[in-house]
Amino acid sequence: MPEHIETTTPEGVDYGWVMQVTFVLTILLGAPVVAALSLSTGPLGTWTDRAVFALRVGSVVWAITAVAVFLYARRMQGRA
Repeated sequence: MPEHIETTTPEGVDYGWVMQVTFVLTILLGAPVVAALSLSTGPLGTWTDRAVFALRVGSVVWAITAVAVFLYARRMQGRA
């Protein structure tokens, strides 16, 4: 018989949920933002230029999304 795995009831923000929602929202919102901004920039002739551009813009989108999702989770946690 396997040993009983103890359960916990964490208090505070569920960081697993925050990471999952941040990942999904960053893809859903970030890809169109990167694509739209790439149209207004100069020519991105090489794959390196394209990758660097996507990383620069995508990292900003990710950071803003992560902070917004965390603040939302913290606010909603207080209501529960």
